[in-house]
Formats: sequence, C-alpha cells, structure tokens
Amino acid sequence: MQYRKDRHGDELSILGYGCMRFSRKGGGVDIEKTGEELMAAYRAGVNYFDTAYIYPGSEAALGEILARNGIRKNVRIATKLPQYLVRNLQSLDRFFEEELSRLQTDYVDYYLMHHLTDVAQWERLKTVGILDWIAGKKASGAIRNIGFSYHGNTDNFLKILVDYDWDFCQIQYNYLDETTQAGVAGLKAAAERGIPVIIMEPLRGGKLVNKLPEAAKRLISGNERGWSAAEWALRWLWDQPEVTVVLSGMNSVEMVEENVRTASDARAGVFTADDRAFLQRVLGIIKEKEKVGCTGCRYCMPCPKGVDIPGIFAGYNTMYTESPTAGRSQYFQTVALAAEPSFASQCIQCGKCEQHCPQGIPIREKLQEAERALLPWPMKAFVQLGRRFLLRKGKK
Repeated sequence: MQYRKDRHGDELSILGYGCMRFSRKGGGVDIEKTGEELMAAYRAGVNYFDTAYIYPGSEAALGEILARNGIRKNVRIATKLPQYLVRNLQSLDRFFEEELSRLQTDYVDYYLMHHLTDVAQWERLKTVGILDWIAGKKASGAIRNIGFSYHGNTDNFLKILVDYDWDFCQIQYNYLDETTQAGVAGLKAAAERGIPVIIMEPLRGGKLVNKLPEAAKRLISGNERGWSAAEWALRWLWDQPEVTVVLSGMNSVEMVEENVRTASDARAGVFTADDRAFLQRVLGIIKEKEKVGCTGCRYCMPCPKGVDIPGIFAGYNTMYTESPTAGRSQYFQTVALAAEPSFASQCIQCGKCEQHCPQGIPIREKLQEAERALLPWPMKAFVQLGRRFLLRKGKK
C-alpha cells in the first residue's frame, strides 16, 4: 500500500474504504461478511474508513468491527455531520455524540460537513454557531481534522474552500466528471491551499466499469496495458498528485484484493500521452449520446443573469448518457436547489455566452431545449417545493 500525507503530516492510504455500501443481510449490515472484507483491507494497509450519520447501520457496524478487532487506534475514521438536519447549536452536539456512541470511540479523525451543495448552507451553519463548536471540539481532541463533502457547482465550491481554514475536503471526481461539480479546477484550488482532497465516486457508481457501453468495454479489453476498467479509472486519479485518498465501496474480498493491487502499483505522474489519448477515446464512446457538446470550460460564464450554463448542460447530457433520473438528480443538486436562482428561464437572449464558446454551441437554443427536458411540469412543482424548504432553512 502507498500513502500520501494529510495537512499535518499523517500518512493516509491512497485507497480508502467507503462504508456506504456495506454488504447487507436480513435488513441490516452483514457484520460477519463486512468484517472479513474490512479486515482484509486493513491487513493490506488501508487505514482510512469513510462513513456518515445517514448511511443505514454503517457507523455502528464500523465501530463494532474496529472494537472487536482492537484496531481503532490504528485507523482513521471519517464521518459526517448531517448539516441538512441541523436546526440549532444543541443539535450539533446531539448528532455528534450519537455518532461517537455508534462508532464506539471518543474522537473522530476526519469530520465533514456532509453534502454541501451551496455556500448558503455553510453560511447557515455559521449562524447556528458552527465555528465556535468546531473550535471547541478540535481543542478537546474530539475532532482531529475538519472538512466538508461537496456536490454543487465549481463556483460555490471555491467560495466554501476559501471561507474557512479547512483541514481537508471530499469531492466527486473521476475522468467523466473532470469538469463538473468541483471538478479539476476545485481539485487544483484545494491543492494550492495545501488542503488534502478525498475522492468519492471514482467509478461513478459503476458507470465506468460494468455500466460502460459495450464498445468501450471492448476497447479496454484490447488495450496493451492489460488494465481493467476499474484500474483505468483509479490509476487516472492516482496519477494526479493533488489526489490524497480515493474511496472505494468494496463489498467482496476479491474487490479488496484487486483494488489493493492497483493501489500498491499506481504512481503519480506516470500516465503517458498515449494513456490519456486512450481514455479520451473511451470517454468519446461514453459521450456519444450527449445532447450538447459542452466541455465545461466555463468560458461562457458568468452569465449576466446568473444562468448556470455548464451545470444545466451537464445535467441534460447525463439524462441521455446515463438515465433521466440521474440527469435530473445532478441538475437538482448543482442548479435547481442553489440559493441563487440559476435556471435557463432567466436567459434574456443577449448572446454574450455564445460569443465566448470555443465549441460554437448555440447556447440560447440549447438552454431552452434542456429546460424542457430537465423540468417537465411535475418536476417544476417539485423544484419549487425544494427551493422553499431550502430558503426557509437558510433563514433559521
């Protein structure tokens, strides 16, 4: 196993154990099977285990397995505050104490504000008193490192990143999402500030492995490298020195062993020009069904009316490269539920964006097309309700 250092010089395994998808049995976590898988990873050198308050049974299972094997002090636990459920200062302590109890520990190594999508959510936490609360927990040693996990657009990520002296952050990032969500711009911005970056969804929920188009699978199987689809995705990440840990939800010993082999061999900066060109060919096959040839370069931004052009196009394309549900889910997180409205309907047809688009996309026309696909009338009502809920929370 290889290791990369956190902000304070502690070594973290470049392969982290994602605990959201523990094996299940009889309605709960299969403790015996999960314990075998987790201990196989531990014996291979994995020392970073990522869970969250809302992962059903995950914190309790992780705590039991670590306690049963007497290895708590040898590993790093990352878990998350359900910030979307926080109403007041008292609820911060209530959630945190419950998590410590589940995990059978008196401290958390890496604690995250879970699932931030907009800077407004972080601002709301500050009005509740989160800054003093964090300072107190860090002073007592109950929290060793503080960070946030993120699912919004690049602009809001950058605002959150510079608003506080974070110890680390966690983003969704893979060769399909290089220019969406926090993206490569967010990754590099964090690295420039010396902030370690933890990667989630490196395989895009299987999209880059078993859900690849058949033509892409054939291309990968015929490549002289001999790497599997999962290896290509993981090695692409570890080739970037700005990446600290890559999380993998491993629910078989065989998967653990395969990922450990890759993590033991992968190095930063070894991808060749041919390797990158090859992944571009794979990416081209994945994107054949895209509706808009947007690369996420953001030359069209900022829109004078606040329209999130790249975010809208990303969701629109995902509807056709993955599924309508996946596309709309992405759109809701990055565009529809942002504190500041950024809908395509705000476009005033000024054409400024089209003057700067390197791809020559008829942006005004495509925005209207995307709006119709992403927001059929039942979805509009759902978005309105979601925004009312979000704004109501923001005022508390």
